[in-house]
Amino acid sequence: MAEASLMVNLPCREIPDEPALLLYRSVVSGFALWKEQLPPEREGLLYMYTTNGMEDKLGLDREEGTVWYCVHELPEDARDLWKQAGFCLQSGIRSAWEGAFGVPLADQDGRAIAVVGLFGLAEKSEAYMEKWGNRTAAALVPYVLLSWERELSRLREDRIRAREQLISCKEEVFKLSERLFSLNDGPSILTELLDSLHRFFPNFRVDLLLSQDSQEGSLPAKPLSIFNGTSQISIRAFMEGRLLTEGGPEGIRELAAPLAGKQGVYGVVHFLHERGAELRLDTSVLESAIRAAGAAFENALLYEQSNLLVAELRLINEITRRLNESLKLKEIYSFASSELISIFDADFCCILQHDRSSKQMIVQASNLPALEQAKFTLQEGYAGLIYETREPVIVSDYRENRTFASRLMEMTDSRSLIGCPLYVNGEVIGVILVTHRYPHYFTYDNYKLLQVLSGHIGLAMANASLHAEVRRMVITDNLTGLYTRHYLNEQVSHMQHKDQCGSLIVVDIDDFKGINDTYGHLVGDRILIQVSTIVRSSIRETDIPARWGGEELAIYLPQIGSDAAVRIAERIRCRVLSETDPTVTVSCGISDWRYGDGKISVESLFYKSDMALYKAKHGGKNQHRIG
Repeated sequence: MAEASLMVNLPCREIPDEPALLLYRSVVSGFALWKEQLPPEREGLLYMYTTNGMEDKLGLDREEGTVWYCVHELPEDARDLWKQAGFCLQSGIRSAWEGAFGVPLADQDGRAIAVVGLFGLAEKSEAYMEKWGNRTAAALVPYVLLSWERELSRLREDRIRAREQLISCKEEVFKLSERLFSLNDGPSILTELLDSLHRFFPNFRVDLLLSQDSQEGSLPAKPLSIFNGTSQISIRAFMEGRLLTEGGPEGIRELAAPLAGKQGVYGVVHFLHERGAELRLDTSVLESAIRAAGAAFENALLYEQSNLLVAELRLINEITRRLNESLKLKEIYSFASSELISIFDADFCCILQHDRSSKQMIVQASNLPALEQAKFTLQEGYAGLIYETREPVIVSDYRENRTFASRLMEMTDSRSLIGCPLYVNGEVIGVILVTHRYPHYFTYDNYKLLQVLSGHIGLAMANASLHAEVRRMVITDNLTGLYTRHYLNEQVSHMQHKDQCGSLIVVDIDDFKGINDTYGHLVGDRILIQVSTIVRSSIRETDIPARWGGEELAIYLPQIGSDAAVRIAERIRCRVLSETDPTVTVSCGISDWRYGDGKISVESLFYKSDMALYKAKHGGKNQHRIG
């Protein structure tokens, strides 16, 4: 008894995506319809022959020791009989057993699909079984074809819906991209992205994990770190720079997509449904949305960075312009200190200058009065460290990292510091220190900006120092080191407008021509230097000594009357007599002025002193006279 197996002529080749699944579903559905038409005393059973995990998709239970999967539960006494069903598929024939009839089912290519069986024929003859079984089994094919058309129609509808959903998703992604690229700041872009993703996937928890700390407190972002419990899929997505998924055959339960631009990966967007729901979406669409967000975020960062650079350049230009407006060192120090405090929003600033004569660092400007003109050794504190290493310094927390003592940090109770050397022609001439009471206060950008500003401050200091040196040369006599006559005139004229009184002493070396003739001009110059030194050491720092001309010297004494001027003149005269070598004498002419005098001028003051000197000379020399 042998006859060809039933052929189910279905266009499986026209279904590119898993045609076997559609075919098997059609057979199972058709078998169920066919079985409903059987008489009550008959029992129909279906065994499926599946491969490549198809049983998981169909929900079948495999018979132990076989490659068969029973669609319906078999009676206990029929299990051994149906284990022989493999013969039907291997030989491609119909077979009859005791009280049962089996027919193999194949597709249009002759591939085995299933075995259809009938029970309840034990009392019938073999000829009846074959005749009835053939007719009954053949009736299964129309039901399978009907189920095929239904499944195919359902598949087409699903594909249309999926295509419409994909188009809708792409439109949403396009609109989202437009909104993202219309924004210029990173926090707004990330907020818009998260709001949109929460709206698209309300049943999923969407987390934004950033590789850098967010400065926006309202942004619901978490740090991406391998040490704080970040999911492994998120870490892998960040490291590999690609979208990763986890889930079963029915969909995606967890997804991680990198937030990346052309210059790097900035974080990860993580999707998770904790209740086991699964994401059904073309991941390429989601990846496009997050890729657009990454590009927009990177553009915003670059835009923000460019704005910061522009603002920094404007700040540097403005600071440089204002520094160069002044050629006085004290004004430059004061302005630089106040501006640095304002720029960095610091608590304290200290500018120190290297004093070559004392080999110390002297505070020239500080907003802490206790440090004004304070002196530090070249090895003391952070100023000494910067001077020795010639390198800038940044301290995040002085309390936690106290490598050595710092008087500035202790006095101000500061914890953060940035410091930088001041250069002139490659030589360290000073140090800038900026501090704050909070730890970890200064950023690396602050550290770099201070280095840039210190270069301009150093240049302004060099210009002011050069100007001061040129001015010193102009107003100072080269031989004696005293001021020049025109500087003395300027100062006296200025002080006569603001002071209440003042005195002028004109000193002349007696018989100076004889000294030159007797000992030579070198000795004469030495005598001039000796007398000038005595004059300078006999008066106050606020007094103005000058070389009046030749061997004549002049001393202006602000806020001093004639009585005090006489005592100073006598002190100078006596010291010259006792301290010069060879010994010389001097004559002094003294004059004074007071507020309210009839005629106050530089000329009248000098005229009276000159007349008094003339009297001293003609009165025997080595004496003083008052004009």
